[in-house]
Amino acid sequence: MEKAKSYYPSVAQSWGIVGIAIVSMLLFIPLNSALTGVFGKEISFFVYYLFSMGVPFVLAHFLRKKETGVTEYNFGSGSTKVIVFMIITTIAIQTGIIVPIVSLVPMPEFMQEIFREFAQQDGLFSFISIVIAAPVIEELIFRGIILDGLLKRYSPVKSIILSSVLFGIVHLNPWQFIGALIVGVFSGWVYYKTRKLTFSILVHAANNLFAFAPVYFMSPETMMSESLTDLYGSSLNVFFITGGAIIISILGLLMLKKEFSN
Repeated sequence: MEKAKSYYPSVAQSWGIVGIAIVSMLLFIPLNSALTGVFGKEISFFVYYLFSMGVPFVLAHFLRKKETGVTEYNFGSGSTKVIVFMIITTIAIQTGIIVPIVSLVPMPEFMQEIFREFAQQDGLFSFISIVIAAPVIEELIFRGIILDGLLKRYSPVKSIILSSVLFGIVHLNPWQFIGALIVGVFSGWVYYKTRKLTFSILVHAANNLFAFAPVYFMSPETMMSESLTDLYGSSLNVFFITGGAIIISILGLLMLKKEFSN
């Protein structure tokens, strides 16, 4: 029987990885500032992101290798039907659960300004950073390393919840924490059922794409200042859109559960 000490990470080590990530994000802020004047905000943020999250991943990867000898990640493929179900369910969860909850949390003006500035960055490098780089690197850390290790030590529920909480914390604000926590639970459940990191990356990418897409259709001011009722047109629209999305989320989860059981 394999000894528990050969598993990585533990709960404490998982918190350590998140601590490293947060410190890394702070340490590389000067790099972002220095590059902004030369390359502009989008390219500088892309480079900053690769370093600030890439360094924690590399460190966690080598720590896992040292503790367990494991170096690989499961990037296996799956059926088109499962992929479609996952994408639809992800968008439904974002629409029916995450957006309504986040809209209820008051946001101070300084945070609105920060999000407005990010919403103004709608170019290629912002797309790559948010829709491609973030899903790949963050899923490698939080599902490929943290959740994968926790599942070998603890129950699925404890492992998924802890990895999702840590995933939310690393975003460093309560509004993204909510979305990251909920998407993390779904992504974690998908990983637990399939052990395929590819699926978790697709869930994360679909979520980020859905969150990123509005920058092409509405102004940052509209996105930040208008209520959900204003954005959807009426309270009745909010009710039907949110309710319909919740129903689709439930159906999607049931269909995925059936597919994963086959």
